[in-house]
Amino acid sequence: MSTLPEKPTQKPLNPCFSSGPCAKRPGWSLAALDASMAGRSHRAAPAKAQLQEVIDRHKSLLGIPADYHVGIVPASDTGAVEMAMWSLLGERGVDLFAWEAFSSDWLKDATGQLKLSDLRVFESPYGELPDLAQYDGSRDVVFVWNGTTSGVCVPDGTWIPADREGLTICDATSAVFAYELPWDKLDVVTWSWQKVLGSEAAHGMLVLSPRAVARLESYTPSWPLPKIFRMTNKGKFSAGIFKAETINTPSMLAVADCLDALKWVESIGGLSATVARSQESLAHIAQWVAANDWIDFLSARPDTRSATSVCLKISDPWLLAQPEDAQLAFVKDMLKPLDKEKVAHDIASYRTAPAGIRIWCGATVEPSDVAALLPWLNWAYASAKAARR
Repeated sequence: MSTLPEKPTQKPLNPCFSSGPCAKRPGWSLAALDASMAGRSHRAAPAKAQLQEVIDRHKSLLGIPADYHVGIVPASDTGAVEMAMWSLLGERGVDLFAWEAFSSDWLKDATGQLKLSDLRVFESPYGELPDLAQYDGSRDVVFVWNGTTSGVCVPDGTWIPADREGLTICDATSAVFAYELPWDKLDVVTWSWQKVLGSEAAHGMLVLSPRAVARLESYTPSWPLPKIFRMTNKGKFSAGIFKAETINTPSMLAVADCLDALKWVESIGGLSATVARSQESLAHIAQWVAANDWIDFLSARPDTRSATSVCLKISDPWLLAQPEDAQLAFVKDMLKPLDKEKVAHDIASYRTAPAGIRIWCGATVEPSDVAALLPWLNWAYASAKAARR
């Protein structure tokens, strides 16, 4: 009979490893926020200045080209992606890459809602990446940079032709501030505040290249556009949306929280520091996976393993021989003690993903907390397995 590993004594200082909403920055508190604009109109000059500051700080920290437009839009990253798809697609053929839950949602929109007639679909199951080399630069392309629900990310932008004719629409919600993005290869980029920044949810960011703006002014979709999707007025680009004149009323408290997060990024050294923090956490997990034969990365290729939404699968043949519902129940029972002990909250795999673990390793998570979590996972797995045998 094998003996159970000793219950660890050192716990993560912050047990929040959820992939959204994500952990707040180290040292965060409500008292640290400048809430002076709460209760003010977002059209008031000082409130509008805060909204513009969110845009300007993003643009500076991320190295977004000066001629790209950056705006704050409703409905988080989902709203930003929908705005782009409904406003820009249909002018030419579209290539769409799907390999996890959210990219599959964009596929459903393309086929079921927009009903695009000239659509090529490249799909892969959880853990794999479609062949990006299939992209035809004469067409538009829709893809996610980082598959939040699969832990599979795009390794780089070399597959996107520099002389492309089509637009590249990239859902980068779990990638921005965790990767150096090739902005010259991207025409539309979207993300949300609650991911790598660990800020409040409900607001999205939308970046448009000059090529995307030209498309908006030269092409009118055949379908009607809801008000919150409209980025033109009488055929002209609505530049005000990208100069703090938001389409709908934003939460000024959420704006204050986002500014707090952006200032924290600046204080630790900017983008290079946030990228390094995520990579350090991923390195801890990779070393641990290599030392334990019951767990493995869901991503089949090391170069496509996400540094933020780290997705793991249980590789123990004993569990894999059981039905899927039994595997899901096992993982649920395994994680209950970690939640009760306040070691790790909300780390089960996404609801449509294979049974396993998903650990958020965005920049606001301390790598030392990730390292402290890993012995607890060994203990929890061994304990759950022993209870069933």
